[in-house]
Amino acid sequence: MVRRVAIVGVGLTKTATRRNDVTHPELMLEAVNAALKDADIGIGDVESVVYGTMDPFDGINCPDKWDADACGGGLNKPYMKVTTGGTTGISVALAGYYHVASGLFDTCMAVGCQRVGENVDAQLVLNTCVDPIYERYSGWGAITVGAVQAARHMAKYGTTEEQLAMVSVKNHDAATRNPYAHLRFKVTVEDVLNSRLISWPLRLLDCCPRSDGACALIFASEDKVREITDTPAWVKAAGSIADTYWAGKPDFADWDSLAMLGRNVFRKAKIENPLKDLNVAELYDAFTIQQIIELEALGFCRKGEGGKLVEEGVTRLDGEMPINPSGGVLCTNPIGATAMIRVAEAALQVMGKAGDRQVPDVETALAHGWGGAIQFHGLMVLSGSKP
Repeated sequence: MVRRVAIVGVGLTKTATRRNDVTHPELMLEAVNAALKDADIGIGDVESVVYGTMDPFDGINCPDKWDADACGGGLNKPYMKVTTGGTTGISVALAGYYHVASGLFDTCMAVGCQRVGENVDAQLVLNTCVDPIYERYSGWGAITVGAVQAARHMAKYGTTEEQLAMVSVKNHDAATRNPYAHLRFKVTVEDVLNSRLISWPLRLLDCCPRSDGACALIFASEDKVREITDTPAWVKAAGSIADTYWAGKPDFADWDSLAMLGRNVFRKAKIENPLKDLNVAELYDAFTIQQIIELEALGFCRKGEGGKLVEEGVTRLDGEMPINPSGGVLCTNPIGATAMIRVAEAALQVMGKAGDRQVPDVETALAHGWGGAIQFHGLMVLSGSKP
């Protein structure tokens, strides 16, 4: 029988293009200490550790070994490493959850750290995420994938560049309330449309940054939760999915694999209408178009209506369904930790600890991450009530 599990501690670091003030282990320790402080426990109370990073983006070999002491993995604790591209953060969170849900441990700390600033050129790394024989020659990296998604969605559904810009405006406005965000400035629709073209139709302010940062989450079994906190974030349901490896196969206007995962996870969480049954969502939006497609895939609206949902203000911090009150990936992107930050931000909303970005009366929150050649997805539903 799967045990009830909750997040009892959240640790986030400040992010920047380069965190030159700390080494890789020191950055990791910053998040770990914050999570331990949040849960009011010591590292000795943590029974196991799951670690994640996307090694090629760090520019160093085996950062998990360098960071082992910083996150407790060097203290004779079971220590596991997970890497799944941009999905790494939520894959690590899922592994931490299952470590406890399975009964193997009563507590597990999931940690993610990334120093993209130490990488010579992250885009060259991203170009390796697709098939090496038939597709890599085209420079099919993350930005190109996002641009193809946008062009296809605009052609199929009539989505406009202005609607993409509205996503950027909303996210950047939210990030000004988040002390951990990398890009903390407001923009207008005109600013976005006048920013430098990167890969049509995506412009600079349609795209995420590359960040240095870390995140830590502490998962605990039901009995331990009672000893640690009165405001846990219970895991109601979680899951992951993998789609085809071939970048050229899917219809990029729709994310059907995410839709399949959403239906499965929502069924487990007893969510019938995401727009009504969820109070807030943290979606992995490396590019503005992706938030729009994710809204459609996850059932917040019909296919082709994501841009309209944004235009109507439904996804604003004060709207019917606040999306990414943290500022999202568009404003903070330490790649190996990015998807875990989605879980962390969702947990903070449920716990009522999100500060100036707190959405009122949050009972249930959704966290999402994607990675690879847009074929990996992970979801986690968190709630203030036991599942």
